[in-house]
Amino acid sequence: MAEERGEGMGGGQVAAEELRLLIERAERLEEEKKGISDDIKDVMAEAKSRGYDPKAIRKIMSIRKKKREEYQEEEMILETYMQALGML
Repeated sequence: MAEERGEGMGGGQVAAEELRLLIERAERLEEEKKGISDDIKDVMAEAKSRGYDPKAIRKIMSIRKKKREEYQEEEMILETYMQALGML
């Protein structure tokens, strides 16, 4: 295994095979991420073609990720700022 090790940029030892496997794994995940991103775009295009607003759908998805209390606090702050600016 000593022959697989080379000097790293920081002067430390690097296991070439382990590094290669990690890089390849990250590359595969990047490919999967792009595929999933494309799938989401397709869903949004379908929603739009059926008369739904993709921006609203994305906003709902964002809200659903948050805890209820967190969302309510954000909304209260937003409303307070909008009132201060005369927008409400």
